[in-house]
Amino acid sequence: MNPYYTDSAEYLSRYFGMCKVQKLSVNAGFSCPNRDGTIGHGGCSYCDNLTFTPAYCSAQHSVSRQLEEGKIFFGRKYTTMRYLAYFQSYTNTYGRDTDTLRTLYEEALRIQDVIGLVIGTRPDTLQEQIIEALADINRQYPVFVEIGAETSSDDTLRLVNRGHTWADTCSAVRQASKAGLHVGLHLIMGLPGETPERSLQSVADACELPIESLKLHQLQIIKGTPLHKQWLNGEIEIHCYNLEEYLELCVRAVRIVPRNIAIERFVAQAPPDKVVSPQWGVKNYQFTQRLHKLLDKDRQ
Repeated sequence: MNPYYTDSAEYLSRYFGMCKVQKLSVNAGFSCPNRDGTIGHGGCSYCDNLTFTPAYCSAQHSVSRQLEEGKIFFGRKYTTMRYLAYFQSYTNTYGRDTDTLRTLYEEALRIQDVIGLVIGTRPDTLQEQIIEALADINRQYPVFVEIGAETSSDDTLRLVNRGHTWADTCSAVRQASKAGLHVGLHLIMGLPGETPERSLQSVADACELPIESLKLHQLQIIKGTPLHKQWLNGEIEIHCYNLEEYLELCVRAVRIVPRNIAIERFVAQAPPDKVVSPQWGVKNYQFTQRLHKLLDKDRQ
């Protein structure tokens, strides 16, 4: 057991015991309401979805094919692995009727050794009928809903073109949790104009909601995104944390998050050739090792 916080492995063990479980990403060809003109255009200013989509994920291929190829990729390492189908790319409860969504989710669950779903989405696309469909599936297979909140500041949400409010997040979390779904939130640390204290306030605000997990990561400026262009043109001010600053921020975040809420990650890693800043040159496990050393000191 991690002595500092509930990590992803401990969190998943609540539902799957000692079984080794791996998330397999799926690109099912969704869009986002702030990309297709429903509420806006261009998407979130910092986002390039391709930077976190694995090579085996292609919307040109069926959900089944992507999962089978993902199983081959990870199965070389662990022969007894079980899997969660992770509908990750864009907004995976948006733009299709509930029956179509359910067909996609159930296709994933028919793949051998897939034992649950992870649905990445936005708080403004979790309508009641979608929550009901997910809750129905959750009676047989665990359904984890990961909601991109990013910050509890409405000013920042407007600045980065999210197209929803913190109140939308609170409402979606409460409704999904009430339906029995396993709800997590994503937060980005270091968004434009946000101080460390403002980022930590988002962590504290998130912990007041009925969530089971948090995913935190540093803001990355990705080449070619609207945020990159705004930054180059001097239209927006961003403090890009160096590694030591961000490690200290994560130590402070750990102090806030209660043990019943898992922290599934602290960092994101886009392909290095895509990242303008920050460029730390450390892998996830190296970051975690350094964080744990600081947490050791923090406890002394």
